[in-house]
Amino acid sequence: MTDHRRLEPAAPWVELVVTTEDWDAAEPALLTTMLSQLVLIRTFEETVLELAGAGLIHGPAHSSIGQEAGAVGSALPLTSQDAVNGSHRGHHQFLAKALHHVAPKGLDPAKELTDEIRAVLLRTLAEICGLDRGFSHGRGGSMHLQWKEAGAMGTNAIVGGGVPQAAGFAWAHRQAGTDAVSVTYFGDGAVNIGSTLETFNLAAAWKLPVCFFIENNQYAVSTSVLEATGEPRLSARGPGFNIASWKVDGMDPLAVYLAMQEAVAHMRAGKGPTIIEADTYRYFHQNGGFPGSAFGYRSKAEEKRWRDRDPIKQLSAQLLRRGIMTQAEIDDVVARARKAMADTTDVLLEPVPGGKPGQRRIKDSEWPDPAFVDVGVRGDLSEFDNAPLADVDSFTGALGEQKFIDAVAGVMARRMETDASVVVMGEDVHRLNGGTNGATRGLKERFPDRVLGTPISENAFAGLGGGIALDGRYKPVVEFMYADFMWVAADQLFNQIGKARHMFGGAGDVPFVLRSKVAMGTGYGSQHSMDPAGIFVTAPGWRIVAPTTPFDYVGLMNSALRCKDPVVVLEHVDLYGSTGLGPVDDLDYCLPVGKAAVRRSGSDVTVISYLAMVRYVLEAVEQVDIDTEVVDLRWLDRASLDWDTLGESIKKTNNVLIAEQGAVGTSYGGWLADEIHRRFFDWLDQPVQRVTGGEASPSISKVLERAAIARTEEVVAKLTEMARY
Repeated sequence: MTDHRRLEPAAPWVELVVTTEDWDAAEPALLTTMLSQLVLIRTFEETVLELAGAGLIHGPAHSSIGQEAGAVGSALPLTSQDAVNGSHRGHHQFLAKALHHVAPKGLDPAKELTDEIRAVLLRTLAEICGLDRGFSHGRGGSMHLQWKEAGAMGTNAIVGGGVPQAAGFAWAHRQAGTDAVSVTYFGDGAVNIGSTLETFNLAAAWKLPVCFFIENNQYAVSTSVLEATGEPRLSARGPGFNIASWKVDGMDPLAVYLAMQEAVAHMRAGKGPTIIEADTYRYFHQNGGFPGSAFGYRSKAEEKRWRDRDPIKQLSAQLLRRGIMTQAEIDDVVARARKAMADTTDVLLEPVPGGKPGQRRIKDSEWPDPAFVDVGVRGDLSEFDNAPLADVDSFTGALGEQKFIDAVAGVMARRMETDASVVVMGEDVHRLNGGTNGATRGLKERFPDRVLGTPISENAFAGLGGGIALDGRYKPVVEFMYADFMWVAADQLFNQIGKARHMFGGAGDVPFVLRSKVAMGTGYGSQHSMDPAGIFVTAPGWRIVAPTTPFDYVGLMNSALRCKDPVVVLEHVDLYGSTGLGPVDDLDYCLPVGKAAVRRSGSDVTVISYLAMVRYVLEAVEQVDIDTEVVDLRWLDRASLDWDTLGESIKKTNNVLIAEQGAVGTSYGGWLADEIHRRFFDWLDQPVQRVTGGEASPSISKVLERAAIARTEEVVAKLTEMARY
């Protein structure tokens, strides 16, 4: 007969329940600090709902009323060096971390609030209202709160979007040799998100000191946990990934505090990630000041059961039982918090002239200047002030013929040798003698702790790299084996990394490099062949480089690594085996940001191209009797495009052809042609012409693949057609 052997998980999974003995053992100062923070955060949130009800908050107001115990209990065991991030419902977590930062010894309920605490309340409320004195000058609002000095790395409006970044903070802490940890807060909805589960796996595999703090408030908008998952005990996810996990009463601040103490000790001891599931309840609907019962998905009886276990009530009862505080003293804490919030709103609001009694509006002086709208989409490139800039015509070192792929591996080895902050990660980058194409050849042996072979989980390791970049101590170079995989990680690339600088006020650097290859013509089909330039150029925040020669690759990669903005370095498989001029021994120069290269001078037509298509264009112009100027863009993003070189050429030739290989639907040239028409319409003798691939992605068949992409023959045909005008 078949024998069934019960398997036990390797990681512990426990429920922590507080006893009366725990309450009696708790230090009075800890409990009074908890009360002060709980009341202050509750009063703050009530103020937010009042302002939202009065139409003074533009956008959502995701209240955390009812959930304060999880934030307060989990933040108090942390230090300012520990990093946290959170979800769209993150006011309480942000405030708990910020308050602990400015008052690390606790809050004395008998004393007036300090100026530092009042400043936290004012700047946080201003940010939620979209005002200039907010932490991000009003750009982040309710859902994007960041104060890096306090270790609050940013709350996030994408469900599960911040989880991979927290793993990046944890990696940076450990790599720097500290015992600091990272905590990422998210709700029951995010537990089923791919980026969250991918990060569980990655953090466990690498034993990263990150705590996945699940605020199980029972509902994702109106969908209950019981409807959304077959295992409603969400901390059960932990043992499946070999992550030590705790389940606690999230309405009990002491229970959360004790669980977090154990989890932090586990992480600081180098034992890897943790999960804490705090069962809690949001008193109001997803957004605004109405209870869930008003929308029919919760009952009033259910809401009452949870309110009867309110964290402030529970903690107050214990303080009274132990004789630590009197009811009058507790009432004073509430009154002081209300007075502080009234003072805070008085700074931001003024009476409406001629309005109803008590009607107020935001003071005009508090709004950000509209001219600030695009400031900080990218940095100011001041990091290049003392850079060793050079181009082929000004390079003083020796040049020689070399393979393109040797330049790729050579410059990365040089940068890792001279800059201990550079870290490389991606699938198989640590194996196969330099990954699938040899781009990281020899690096794992020389820099074993900075060349990280990842699981197949682009969303997780791209986000982890984003977290490393936001931390600021290291420079991640993330490799995607094929450019098509950017769609797997689209949230991290576009919602997170690309928007981070601007979204959080414009001042925070995001030094992130993404290497990705284009493989058209290799027979890898529809899902391994795309050119992503046309997608990235529409994404604010990204810079794009496209090297076509070994010399350019070295200079452009050096510039990408020096840049404080996220940069995607596009590579083409056709170029890996090609040869060209490259530096013999000087691998330290940077190509200037925003400088194109004229590969051939001419007077009849300007052909604009990039990557491997430049070679096909140069072949084509030798086959036609047209004096053609060929411009290799090198920098493709909106902010870095070399309009001086393009303008000079267009005004000389009065005819433009944009040549690229990729599909017409995701074409880079579509955007560029539109911009050229707007800038140089009066100089053009005919509309801008284009050579692109077909509508469909390249397919596996050699014949159909060739029909889907553009090369020399298509450029010849288009130039011949243009000559008839």
